[in-house]
Amino acid sequence: MKPIQKWSKTVAALLLSAGLAACGNQSGAQPTPAPGGSEGNAPTELTVALDWYPNAVHSFLYAAEEQGYFKEENLKVNLQMPSDSNDPLKMAAAGKVDLAISYQTQVVQARSEGIPVVSVGALVRHPLNVIMTRQDSGIDTPQKLAGKNVGYPSVPLDESVVRNVVKQAGGDDSGISFTDIGFDIVPALTGKKVDAVVGGYKNHEQLILEKNGIPVHAFAPTDFGVPDYYELVMTTSDDTFGKKQQAIEAFMRAAAKGQQYVKDNNEKALDLLLSKQANEFPLEKDIETKSLEILIPLMDAGDKTFGSQTTESWQTLIDWMKKENLITQDVKAEEIMREVVK
Repeated sequence: MKPIQKWSKTVAALLLSAGLAACGNQSGAQPTPAPGGSEGNAPTELTVALDWYPNAVHSFLYAAEEQGYFKEENLKVNLQMPSDSNDPLKMAAAGKVDLAISYQTQVVQARSEGIPVVSVGALVRHPLNVIMTRQDSGIDTPQKLAGKNVGYPSVPLDESVVRNVVKQAGGDDSGISFTDIGFDIVPALTGKKVDAVVGGYKNHEQLILEKNGIPVHAFAPTDFGVPDYYELVMTTSDDTFGKKQQAIEAFMRAAAKGQQYVKDNNEKALDLLLSKQANEFPLEKDIETKSLEILIPLMDAGDKTFGSQTTESWQTLIDWMKKENLITQDVKAEEIMREVVK
């Protein structure tokens, strides 16, 4: 899981700069062209910040672009990679980008701090974060984590997850220690620097560890009392949603077509993704192939349209995070999500 931070000052500064820029351009402001493929209208441009470097979870976006689904909706979509995984939500809040992929837990945290962000669609519908131990460690059940040292990316959420899992499994969490390993999940477990790790994903770090000859036990938090939640969501700001709701709805329609294409054409979608990989973050084809296999069912909305989300999911997570003191201010599901998917 990527970090949950208190961003109020940073976002306030971004909001101020964005507001000043908007004031300076008021006289030349133009109405947003209507999306939906209307002939003669210039395409509506949307800038979308990824949550991380391009990888299997983003395949639907590249498919929608390559197959012309964005163009069919009269959209010109610009995808950009962040320099830090905390940046996309901040940028969306400040109007620096129109849309950003973020984490349901981060959106709850931000909204509880009064930051004006909302989710417009659930992308990965279930958690990817798992607690991992080496198979040769003898820690083959969560209760055996009692008294052990757990590596984590200094995220309070992850500490709460581990303690909940251990207690739910019948163990004693009082003696567990936590070591900040940043996002060096793989090296920490490979080098036996800690007894267990949390914050690694079953479609990424777990696959890399196993490829490198380190088989692991992976404990899914949702099997031990942690609520099911959306790992990734598509977000925007209150202001952007008010101005570009039609374009955002069109974007999500095109995204749904992109995800369907990925389901129907795994190999082609993967080849397209590999052609878009960032030079500084090269992809391993076998890892991304397995990752996509894991992700496709987790992104499937069943009899609902791709991107659908429910108030129940949001409120359940909000209530759990408040119980765990991960947020201190009340926030309601209706404030934090917009159901744009039809």
